[in-house]
Amino acid sequence: MLDAYLLCRIADTIEDDPAMGAERKVQLLDRFLECFDSAAAADEFPRTAAAVSGENAHVRLVQNSDRVFQVYRGLPEGTRAIVRRWVEEMVVGMQKFVALYPHGIRIQTLSEYNNYCYYVAGTVGHLLTDLWHEHSRSVDDARYRALLVHCEAFGEALQTVNILKDIAWDAEHENSIYIPAQSLADCGSSQQSLLNPHLLEKNLTAIRELVQLAWKDLDEALEYLLLIPKRAAPIRLFCILPLLFAYATLREITSSTAMLQPGGTVKIGRPEVKSLILAGSTAVVSNNSVRWLIAHVRQEPFVLRWAA
Repeated sequence: MLDAYLLCRIADTIEDDPAMGAERKVQLLDRFLECFDSAAAADEFPRTAAAVSGENAHVRLVQNSDRVFQVYRGLPEGTRAIVRRWVEEMVVGMQKFVALYPHGIRIQTLSEYNNYCYYVAGTVGHLLTDLWHEHSRSVDDARYRALLVHCEAFGEALQTVNILKDIAWDAEHENSIYIPAQSLADCGSSQQSLLNPHLLEKNLTAIRELVQLAWKDLDEALEYLLLIPKRAAPIRLFCILPLLFAYATLREITSSTAMLQPGGTVKIGRPEVKSLILAGSTAVVSNNSVRWLIAHVRQEPFVLRWAA
């Protein structure tokens, strides 16, 4: 699973490169896909992608992508097939949007937003679910089919929360605007005016449909978590922590304007993060406890006394 994440992160780093042109990004993602078939291409890829820029940690990952593919080649055949299928699906979608918006992503409609989120996050939900089915005896065929109903929402919910909290960052540092142009126009604003303080109320109104979408997807993601058998505790633990953080962050988004101000973002406090790690790790063995904890986090910060 870690290797699959690193492969997705490499592709995402290429897509997000603020300096690289769209045509070069598409070409480089093509070379990335070739690495699944060719060890020679994988060994060469760090040099092929030497011009990639971005966050230091992500750039270092790209520079060591040959090692990531070496680990990939050592995975069981069934696991390799799953990882390849969904990473390729993700990359094809990334290429589609990079080519469509060569000067920076500018999502136009809610439908297009949903399509984008499927490629970059819904695919991750499928990837994880297929890996659970492949490697966990607890996730049998019947449980797998049930999880498939909700798996895209699991990935897309986390993606939408991240987009909402980082509206300003994405616009200022990655030249990407995911708030649909149509939604902004309907409220009397525009993507060019997304961070304009004089249009703050209109922009807040425009993002409400994404906020509502995030709540809906988070609640579906919760059902995904609750469907995972309790005896598959490591899988449930893997899922509950990002879910709790997303609920808490979306709660803060609903009462904040920071994400629509230059340089702004929305974060939950460190005491709540520490408290949720402990509480989530404890509650995850009981569906009733998970539901209680989520219900609390939706309404107000969950902070244990020792963490305050």
